[in-house]
Amino acid sequence: MKTDYGFLDTLKVTVLMDDYAGYDSGLLSQHGVSYLIEAGYRQDKKADRTILFDTGQSAGPVLGNMKLLGKEPRDLDLVVLSHCHYDHTGGLVKILEASDRCRIPVIAHPSIFRPNYSVKTALRLVGMGPENSSEAIRKAGGEMLLTGEPLLLMPGAVSTGEIRERVQFEASPTLSLLTLQEGKQVPDWMADDTSIIFIMQEGLVIITGCSHAGIISIVETAVRLTGVNKVAAIIGGFHLIDAKDERIDKTIENLIGMDVGQIHTGHCTGLKAEARLLDRFKDRFEKLRTGLVIKLPGKEEV
Repeated sequence: MKTDYGFLDTLKVTVLMDDYAGYDSGLLSQHGVSYLIEAGYRQDKKADRTILFDTGQSAGPVLGNMKLLGKEPRDLDLVVLSHCHYDHTGGLVKILEASDRCRIPVIAHPSIFRPNYSVKTALRLVGMGPENSSEAIRKAGGEMLLTGEPLLLMPGAVSTGEIRERVQFEASPTLSLLTLQEGKQVPDWMADDTSIIFIMQEGLVIITGCSHAGIISIVETAVRLTGVNKVAAIIGGFHLIDAKDERIDKTIENLIGMDVGQIHTGHCTGLKAEARLLDRFKDRFEKLRTGLVIKLPGKEEV
């Protein structure tokens, strides 16, 4: 059901952390994701907000990059966690402490603290670490808002909540993960995978963490939720690094069919998928890197 979420006028996304730091940038990279999002309005600058989407694997590199990029932790208004994985949540408490603020909303899925692990080689925990417990978050100044439903973050910005309707070829995550239910080992379908939708006159801007729910399913959810058919840009990981060729090809054909304006992707997308996206989208494709600045309308690099 379409809801009127309002519109944003300006959007600026600074990549604080990605797996790749580019050539001679002086910035740090690490397997993980963190984006600083500055969203605003031309007529009322007091209503502008700064959102931190994911916190990387650890706080040190993210905070160091923030300093080099002229960003201040104290300017954060809210934090959104895309899903439970350590490379998206590891820096949370230390970043909250660095902000030196209290009652910063931290938006996440209710299952964010569940056990999440892989047994690809041997049992390996990949979810939230004990250093980022709910009590530690509270003591650091964060206030958890746990929901699986879409949540209005500010006029023109809404989280997707759970991606409950998944297209057939994205029905299963590309990464096989497990969790525990009543003490029993079961597949983890990554129900907590959450993205942010920004609604602008140019169309939707969708920012993802890893797209474990499937990037096409995420885009279709965003369109249904907002009633806006035009997708101006997608920014984030697509988790096609371990996907079969058929899934990569279907993903790209669907993105082309949706007439997505810009694709900015990196992290878990994988070289093969990135190469094919570049081949098909040409100058509408851009590889994410630490320090990249994306502005809508328009874009710039540092």
